[in-house]
Amino acid sequence: MKKEHIIRSVEEGSIAWELGIEAGDKLISINDNEIEDVFDYHFLVNDEELIVLIEKPDGEQWELEIEKDYEEDLGISFEQGLMDEYRSCRNKCMFCFIDQMPKGMRETLYFKDDDSRLSFLQGNYITLTNMSDHDVERIVKYRLEPINISFQTTNPELRCKMLHNRFAGEALKKVDILYRGQIEMNGQIVLCKGVNDGEELERTIRDLTGYLPYLKSVSIVPVGLTKYRDGLYPLEPFTKEDAREVLSVIHRWQEKIYQEHGIHMIHAGDEWYVLAEEEVPEEERYDGYLQLENGVGMMRLLFNEVQEALSAVTGDGRQREISLATGRLMYPYIGKILEEIRKKFPNITTHLYAIRNDFFGEMITVAGLITGQDLVAQLKGKPLGSRLLLPSVMFKSGEEVFLDDMTRTQAEAALQIPINIVKSGGYDLLSAILDREAAEEQTTEHGMYEPSMKDLNLSEEGEVLS
Repeated sequence: MKKEHIIRSVEEGSIAWELGIEAGDKLISINDNEIEDVFDYHFLVNDEELIVLIEKPDGEQWELEIEKDYEEDLGISFEQGLMDEYRSCRNKCMFCFIDQMPKGMRETLYFKDDDSRLSFLQGNYITLTNMSDHDVERIVKYRLEPINISFQTTNPELRCKMLHNRFAGEALKKVDILYRGQIEMNGQIVLCKGVNDGEELERTIRDLTGYLPYLKSVSIVPVGLTKYRDGLYPLEPFTKEDAREVLSVIHRWQEKIYQEHGIHMIHAGDEWYVLAEEEVPEEERYDGYLQLENGVGMMRLLFNEVQEALSAVTGDGRQREISLATGRLMYPYIGKILEEIRKKFPNITTHLYAIRNDFFGEMITVAGLITGQDLVAQLKGKPLGSRLLLPSVMFKSGEEVFLDDMTRTQAEAALQIPINIVKSGGYDLLSAILDREAAEEQTTEHGMYEPSMKDLNLSEEGEVLS
């Protein structure tokens, strides 16, 4: 049975719009090729000459001949973003965040995706266990890159154990196919104490360097542990000493790889530096911030952006009292930023609060997993000034809703203060602190750093303030 792809919207002024294609129409084929999913669509629509078959709601079919520039888009979006059903994860990873979530949250938060098409479209990380040879071949054929891969380990037996999938080790062979096809890749390692660290981490890094130059970057992040782990694999949190040892391994490999290839490739998540009580590296170490969405380099970038923004403004004596709330991870770095701002604007009073995560447990320290109820409970009765600044990552993407479904309006009512949502760049943060009107214009659209959802394999995308 041929697939029919219902059009959700048509961009005004686009090729499709000019041809009379409308929402509710069905895309049947392009150049007589049936469209399986978004992979096929993106590949086929690139051609300069197209014959597009559209079916109207009344059943009438339009055959449209289109001449356009190569890779020029038609301006169509579909009801299903993938133009196919989402593929859920078949693994039972020992570190999976969704398995550590309490019951009673909105249904979408419990969906585990492991879809290579989302890797291409949204930057999601995939395990490769849910991919057929056909899928891999299409990635190579269509040049759908970069593909983001959750490695965890290159030890096949250990990978089977970590993912609780007897095919997880065999799935690593798909990386070889992508490498031979010269497909650009990025990688991620969720480090679990006593499992894939130590000698196993050394082995994994050593193996992954064999995929240079097509494997551009690999982030190493500590496992996130909530208080809801009854019946799950007994993982332990990393200590300060553990973090320092992990960083020493990463830094040693960075130096070696840089000397041989001119890039650092292996990158430490910012959490390691906080835990180790060490300063984050200089900007050059991040290779252009290839792993920002995994929380790699976010603190350095934010600090540098604020410094740059500050250098472009003249200090003055304006008076203002505001408050900011963030997770424990970013608290000390936001504090340093506020100190820099006060050097030019000494009469701006800021109250900075680190929100303890009572909902998921105190070991969860990112702002993106702070609930409205924790925020309100811990800020009630505190000096907040004229308004409260919150990072956009605390809210559902595109909406003003916390993880626990509390709305911004409800939080404002509970705290009796206006709440401004701030995007993730240093310029946005400075603007929000200095200028009320600019702050109010901020939206819930997420900026360059959005690790809280995707990185944890949650289905919703999810720091100025982490």
